[in-house]
Amino acid sequence: MHPSALDNGKLFFATYLEAGSDTLVLDIGAQDVNGSLRQLVPPGARYLGLDFVAGRGVDLVLEDPYQLPFADGTADVVVSSSCFEHIEMFWLMFNEILRVLKPHGLFYLNAPSNGDFHRYPVDCWRFYPDAGDALVRWANRSGYQPALLESFTTYQRLDVWNDFIAVFVKNVACVDRHAARMLDGLDRYMNGRRYGVEGIQNPHTASEDGAKLHLLTGHSKPQS
Repeated sequence: MHPSALDNGKLFFATYLEAGSDTLVLDIGAQDVNGSLRQLVPPGARYLGLDFVAGRGVDLVLEDPYQLPFADGTADVVVSSSCFEHIEMFWLMFNEILRVLKPHGLFYLNAPSNGDFHRYPVDCWRFYPDAGDALVRWANRSGYQPALLESFTTYQRLDVWNDFIAVFVKNVACVDRHAARMLDGLDRYMNGRRYGVEGIQNPHTASEDGAKLHLLTGHSKPQS
């Protein structure tokens, strides 16, 4: 797990989970590669690491990548970091996550918005600023009523990755149970969205790498 992914995971837990709460957290893509979200879960939470292959940090190997072995409404929180780009039909997994969440349950998604080709065992997707809204619309067509609480893209930290972050609540009727936002704890971000707020905050059309290229070549003025 790259440095910004760890930073983002830490901020998610600090924003949305209280220490000491009896919370069941399912982690999809939990294999410990230079760290995992397991080490960031608040004290008192119950953590279960799921992955598609056995490895360090994996408590349960999924036999079917699109079927979670849990009853409806089991989990309080589902997290997934640096995994959705490797799921060929990630929209099916998104529905499964909604199924196993409690009505007020949260899904935290961290997926690359850019970065190197890296096969574990495949590398299929990158996520742009409209991805969170698109997933909500897909879920609506599938019979669910989630809400996107917030989404944004982070700046690079010590490597090439810009992370797309999105936080969903399973049922839009439970939005008011989650008042805090990760965005309030960030000094810099790109293309932010907040539930109930129109438009994109800190809009950027160029990627961070694209902005750096513009500065080097002097072809145009990059966005700040």
